[in-house]
Amino acid sequence: MKIKYWVGLVLLSWVLITCNSEKPCKPVSTTLSTPEWTKNLSIYELNIRQFSNEGTFKAVENRLDELKAMNVGIIWLMPIHPIGEKNRKGPLGSYYAVKDYKDVSPEYGTKEDFKSLVDAIHAKGMYVIIDWVANHTAWDISWVETNPEFFTKNEKGEFIPPVADWADVIDLNYDNPEMRASMIDALEYWVQDFNIDGYRCDVAQSVPDDFWVDARTKLDAIKPVFMLAEAEYEIHHEKAFDMSYGWEMHHYFNEIAQGKKTAEDLVDLLKREDCRFPKEAYRMRFVDNHDENSWNGTNKERMGDAETVMTVIASTLPGMPLLYSGDEAGMDKRLKFFERDPIEWKEHKNRALYTELFALKKNTPALYNGSYGGSFELIKTDNHNILAFKRVKGESELIVLANLSAGEETMTHTYLTKNKTFKRVLSEGVLTDAPVNGLEMAPWGFEVWLAEN
Repeated sequence: MKIKYWVGLVLLSWVLITCNSEKPCKPVSTTLSTPEWTKNLSIYELNIRQFSNEGTFKAVENRLDELKAMNVGIIWLMPIHPIGEKNRKGPLGSYYAVKDYKDVSPEYGTKEDFKSLVDAIHAKGMYVIIDWVANHTAWDISWVETNPEFFTKNEKGEFIPPVADWADVIDLNYDNPEMRASMIDALEYWVQDFNIDGYRCDVAQSVPDDFWVDARTKLDAIKPVFMLAEAEYEIHHEKAFDMSYGWEMHHYFNEIAQGKKTAEDLVDLLKREDCRFPKEAYRMRFVDNHDENSWNGTNKERMGDAETVMTVIASTLPGMPLLYSGDEAGMDKRLKFFERDPIEWKEHKNRALYTELFALKKNTPALYNGSYGGSFELIKTDNHNILAFKRVKGESELIVLANLSAGEETMTHTYLTKNKTFKRVLSEGVLTDAPVNGLEMAPWGFEVWLAEN
């Protein structure tokens, strides 16, 4: 379906994102050069233990064609390392209780199996990063015996967890230079010997920023890497990390779905983000991840019927969209964290949705990541439940209209560029060939329009 509008046919009312004039924007600057291969990619978080009935590297390798077919660009593997046994939670323990930074969990296979997986991912034109837990270790890591000074201790000289509830791990002491050097040596090992493409860094804000800067410098000396911080800390983007979590936006998605916030609140958040983060920064956008699913509920529990529209805007707002393994199959259970609980794979409309959204990301320069992508311009409406925006880079232009409410809404103003033809993409929505002034939008409905050159 195609539609063409002249600017004079509709009342245009759009605004570029700006910040409060009383608080001028002063985003941090960055000296990083994010690898160009990341510019139009989406990311897939892969829970190895639950991805297949086997729960192994080999089982993942055997299904890479499925991920490639969905246009996945970067595969983030949850921690691959052996899991501690002392003070373990549940029968298999937490992925984030690392016992050996230079080995792989026998639960998943061997180092040779892991190397084969990395090579296979690369052979299919995708990239791979692994989860790195730098803040704490398992209680029975060898360092406890060989280097007890590597750990934080209480006034009694006892090892302590970083958080009381994390009783299966103990806190590392970043005041110790030798510990830092050992950690960086382990980080270098997987890049140098296995050719991985970077890291997702767990609770990155709990580790000193100067450590991450040092680590990034040494890793880039081996090959340009891609670094993702599990944090929403703008200073990380200055010298260490390419991408950070959009945690606050994720919480807004949930709260809007629950009727606690509106599209106007999301607009205010976008303005604040624009003032905090440099234009080069990638922000990770998501409706789900391993923490949310296991501890806070499934997408259906948290978002109900709003899941699809939230997925669409997470994939078209500035940032890199994330897909958590299983959501393409409409996963409707909370995966158990400390034991085997394989994903129930089935046909679901989400697979086609993510496939098309990730293809749109790859093929639309306006949607590219960070400074590689286009401008973000809000389209002002008179309805606080409607989010409307466009992305523009040269001749590449995309318009998104989203009803972020459980009721039918009317959008009375929009804006399309003069002398351009727009084609509707994705299969959802209610827009017809009728003029868009006075557009009726279904509950949680959306429209995505792509300019044709």
